[in-house]
Amino acid sequence: MSSITYSISDLARELDITTRAIRFYEEQGMLAPERRGQERVYTAKDKVTLKLILRGKRIGFSLAECKELIELYDPAGGNRKQLETFMAKISARREQLAQQLLDIQQMQLELDTAEERCHLAMAETIKNQSVTS
Repeated sequence: MSSITYSISDLARELDITTRAIRFYEEQGMLAPERRGQERVYTAKDKVTLKLILRGKRIGFSLAECKELIELYDPAGGNRKQLETFMAKISARREQLAQQLLDIQQMQLELDTAEERCHLAMAETIKNQSVTS
C-alpha cells in the first residue's frame, strides 16, 4: 500500500464531504485512522473505504450494508466474497427500485383518476348552476 497520508481536511476537500461525516464513519467503526497526537492520519486505504461508503450511499445502500462490504475486503482472495455479496446487494436493490417504480406508476394512475373525477364534478357543478340561474 502507498505511504501517502491525508489529513481529515484533505480527505473532506478531495471527496467533497464534511469532516463531520468522516468522523461519523469513524465512530461507526468504518474507519480507523492512525493518530499523531490529536491529529488523525488517514491512509490510501481509508480514502478507498470512504469512496466505497459514498458510492454505496449513492446507490441506496445502508451504512450497515456498506460496512459489511468493506469488512469483506480481501485482496489476497481476489475479493471474490466481497464481489459476490456486492452483486447480490445490487440485484436486491434493483428489485426494490423496480417495485418502487411500479408503486409510483400506480399512484400516478390514481392521481389521474382523482383529477379527472374532480374535473367532471366541477363541470357538473357549473352546468347545474347555469340551469338554475
